[in-house]
Amino acid sequence: MPFEQPKLRMDSVDADITENGLLKSIDSPKDLKKLSLEQLPQVCQELRQMIIDELSHNPGHFGSSLGTVELTVALHYVFNTPDDRIVWDVGHQAYGHKILTGRRDRFCTNRKFGGLKPFPSPDESEYDTFTCGHASNSISAALGMAVADKRNGHSSRRVVAVIGDGAMSGGLAFEGINNASITNNDLLIILNDNNMSISQSVGGMRSYLTQLQTSRSYNKFRYYVSRVLYKLGLMTEQRRRNIIRRNNRIKIKLTHQNNMFEGMDIRYFGPVDGHNVENLVRILSNIKNMHGPKLLHIKTIKGKGYEPAEKDSAIWHAPGLFDKVTGERIIGSGQDQPPLFQEVFGETLKELMSENRKIIGITPAMPIGCSMDIPMRTYPDRCFDVGIAEGHAVTFSGGLAKEGMMPFCNIYSSFMQRAYDNLIHDIAIQKLNVVICLDRAGLVGEDGPTHHGAFDLAFLRPIPNLTIASPYDEIELRNLMYTAQLPDQGPFVIRYPRGHGILTDWRKPFEPVVVGTGRKIKDGNDVAVLSIGPIGNLAEHAIQTWEKESGLTAALYDMRFLKPIDTKILSEVGKKFSRIITIENGTMTGGLGSAVMEFMAENGFAPTIRRLGLPDRFIEHGSTPQLLHLCHIDEDAVISALHEQTSGTKQTEQ
Repeated sequence: MPFEQPKLRMDSVDADITENGLLKSIDSPKDLKKLSLEQLPQVCQELRQMIIDELSHNPGHFGSSLGTVELTVALHYVFNTPDDRIVWDVGHQAYGHKILTGRRDRFCTNRKFGGLKPFPSPDESEYDTFTCGHASNSISAALGMAVADKRNGHSSRRVVAVIGDGAMSGGLAFEGINNASITNNDLLIILNDNNMSISQSVGGMRSYLTQLQTSRSYNKFRYYVSRVLYKLGLMTEQRRRNIIRRNNRIKIKLTHQNNMFEGMDIRYFGPVDGHNVENLVRILSNIKNMHGPKLLHIKTIKGKGYEPAEKDSAIWHAPGLFDKVTGERIIGSGQDQPPLFQEVFGETLKELMSENRKIIGITPAMPIGCSMDIPMRTYPDRCFDVGIAEGHAVTFSGGLAKEGMMPFCNIYSSFMQRAYDNLIHDIAIQKLNVVICLDRAGLVGEDGPTHHGAFDLAFLRPIPNLTIASPYDEIELRNLMYTAQLPDQGPFVIRYPRGHGILTDWRKPFEPVVVGTGRKIKDGNDVAVLSIGPIGNLAEHAIQTWEKESGLTAALYDMRFLKPIDTKILSEVGKKFSRIITIENGTMTGGLGSAVMEFMAENGFAPTIRRLGLPDRFIEHGSTPQLLHLCHIDEDAVISALHEQTSGTKQTEQ
C-alpha cells in the first residue's frame, strides 16, 4: 500500500558546495534543513569521515558516534532544534551532534584543555539541553522537560530522549519509562540498539506494521477518531490505555514476538534500520506530533562505516590513537613501562581467585576498562558484568557476601556515587565482607567533571564500618587486595587512579597490611607532609627538589588508610611538627586534610596546616598534568607550599 511522504524542504544547494562537500556549508541545523532529502546520505558520509579523521589523532569515544550518524542527521533535519529539545544519554554518541550544531571548526579541540567539552553540556551550547556523562538519565530528564513544557504552555515544543542500549540496563531508565507511561506527556524516546536485540525484525509483517503505525495519514485518522470518542464520552484515559494494550497484544500475535515496552502504555515503533537516513526522516516526521509517550526502536552498528570498529566494538569504543588507513591502533611499546593500575588489579584478582575459591568478580559494564576481563578469561563462571547498574552491583555483592562468598566489586569512582545508598544500607550496616575497588579515583583527564573521581574519600569517610585505603604504588595495591579478602575484614574500599603506576617489578609475594596503619616514607625535621594514595610519589619527588633548594628537610608519611586513620602517626606528627602539609587527589572538603585537622583540633595540637587537594568546584577536562597544575597539586605546587610553610625557618644543621 502507498505511504505518505513527509513534506520536506527541497531548497537547491549551490553546485560548488555540492562538488566540494556539503558538511562545510552546515554551520547550524538551519543549514542542514536547506538540503534535499536525497543529499542527506552524502552529509552522513562526510560526517562519518570527519569523525574518523579527527579521532585518529585526537582520541575520544569513537564507535558510538559512528553508529549514530544517520540518526543525528535525521533528528536535526526533522526537529526544530534548539527550541525542540534533544537529550542525549551519556554523550558517547553525540560527536555528530556537536559538529552539526556550530562546533564543526572547533571539533579539533574536543576533549583538549580549554576546548570543546568531552560530553554535551548546556554550558557549551544551547543545543546541549542537559548534562550527560553518567548513563541512563536521559528519559527522566526529558520527561521532566516535556511535562514542564505542557505546564508552561509550550505545546509546540517537542522533546526527544536518545538512549543507547547499554544505558537501558540502568535502573533510572526504567524508572523514567515507568513514570512516562502514566504521565501526561508527548515525549519521544529513541532507543539506539546496537547490541541488545530487545526484539528482532521477523519477516514482512513487522515491516508492514512499522510503516503502517508511523504513517501520518493513519495516525491522523487514529487521533481524529479518539477525539470524537472523547467528546461523545465514550473514551476515557483508562479505556485509551486498555486499547493500546489490546493493540499490542494483537501485534504480538501477528509478529510472534514481544518486548518489555509492549506491556506499557507507550506506543512502540520498530525496530527499524538506524542507518537509513531517508527512512528515519520519514518516520520521525510522521510520529513527532503524535500525542502521548512513544518509543522508536532503531537498530544500529557500533562503529558503522569503519571496518575495524565494526568488528570489535569494545576495543573501538575509545581506541586512542590509530592509523585511519590501516586501522592499526598506535600504542606505546610498553617496554620497561610501569603497568596501568587497573592491569595490576586484574592480574592480582586472577591470582587471588586461584588461591581463594570464594572470590567473585563484579563490574557494572566495565570489564575491559577496569581489567576484570583478565580474570574473566580464566574464571568466566566467577565473574559478572551486571551492565550499567552500579546500585545493583553493590547490592548483588552484598547478597553474595551474606552467603559466604568474597566479592570484589570494581566500580569507577565517579559511578560509585550512584550506589551510595546501596553501600550504606546493603553493605555497611551488616558489616558484610565486600571489597569495593574504586578505579579512576581522582582526576581522570580528558573525560572531565562528570568522570573525575573527586568525591569518594569525602563521601565514604562518614560511613560507619568501612575501611578506606589507597595504595602508594602497585605493590601496595596487591597487598591491600590480599588483606581485604582475609576473613572478617568487613566492607573494604580500595581506591586508585587512572593511568600508570611507578614500578616495573611489581609482582611480589603478598604481604598482609595491618589495617589502619600508615608508614613513614622518609624522615625530616622542618615540616611534615601527609599523603594518601599514589600522589604521594609526586610529593616525594617534590620534597627532594625542595630540600636541595632550601637546605631544610621534610618528613613524608604515606597514610595509606583514611579510615581507620593512623592515630599513632598523627600523634607523632602533632608532637614534633608545627607545620603540616596534606596532599590528596580528591576534594579537600571532607577528605584527608579535613581528617587531619579534626584530629589535631580534638587532641590539643595546634600546627599550621596547609591542605592541597581538589578545590571546591567542578574541574574541567584536560590532560592529567594540566589539571594537576590547575588544581595546585603538581610538583611545583607542593614545592611552593613547602617554601611557604617553612618561610623564616633556619636551615637544618648539617
